Amino acid sequence: MSRVPILSLASVEKVYKTGHHALKGVSLEVHQGELFALLGPNGAGKTTLIGIVTGLVKKTSGTVLVSGIDIDRDPARARAHVGLVPQELSTDMFETVWDTLCFSRGLFGKPKNPEKLEEILRDLSLYDKKNAKIMTLSGGMKRRVLIAKALCHEPSLLFLDEPTAGVDVELRRDMWKVVDRLRRGGMTIVLTTHYIEEAEQMADRVGVIHGGQIVLVEETSTLMKKLGQKKLFVELEEPLLALPEALASAGVELAAGGLKLIYTYDAKAEKAPLEPILRALDEAKVTLKDLQTKQSSLEEIFLNLLKGTNQS
Repeated sequence: MSRVPILSLASVEKVYKTGHHALKGVSLEVHQGELFALLGPNGAGKTTLIGIVTGLVKKTSGTVLVSGIDIDRDPARARAHVGLVPQELSTDMFETVWDTLCFSRGLFGKPKNPEKLEEILRDLSLYDKKNAKIMTLSGGMKRRVLIAKALCHEPSLLFLDEPTAGVDVELRRDMWKVVDRLRRGGMTIVLTTHYIEEAEQMADRVGVIHGGQIVLVEETSTLMKKLGQKKLFVELEEPLLALPEALASAGVELAAGGLKLIYTYDAKAEKAPLEPILRALDEAKVTLKDLQTKQSSLEEIFLNLLKGTNQS
């Protein structure tokens, strides 16, 4: 993946007329060709950040470059490099898919290019619906139309703002197949989502925003290793009434009515610390039924991060 920044924010501030300080010195780079997940609770500043980059919100101070173009010096050219897929359906339900795309492309001053629009529709499995009115489409098809609208002016950076919020499981899976195809095609994507497991599975890097500040930016795999925990679950054939002293002193917990042992250890450890646990169980003449290990999810890491920032 290229390390060339396609989006650069430096010391960006946003203070609304109400006095609300939505962004506080946000500095961030998104690299060409990556899928960057921006995570944060409601009110953290995600929507304000997207609004500034897409020209919908005016920043108070700081610098924003899109493909090297300063959004203050040349806003129209910078905006032409950005596509936005909003949370809400925002298109004329009585228009056809084709007319909607043609109109959106024209808004950016792009010359007509039927071949490009056909390519986008085929990539999104919408081509056979190009003459259908949007109001007649299924929910999944309408979401795809929003993506097609965002892509029709050929941007280099695509924002997906909660693209699967409020949709059923099947539609979420369908949407993520589309996103995966876009990503594999080389599109740079910034994603906001409440479904943190999706970011964990797909994002190259994760940024956490809280209280208008970026509190962490890290490669997803590194974040999992650095801040996650692993748990060793030991199922027993017969229940233990009490923990052997060797296990209790090591921090092993007894659960499930004495039928399960749980040991939490650092995710950076390559191997579970089985040997001392197995030795203690053998000395106590306890028979094992099963062994499993589980690593912290990104959601657990995220919640722990927010606890830390709230306490500081």
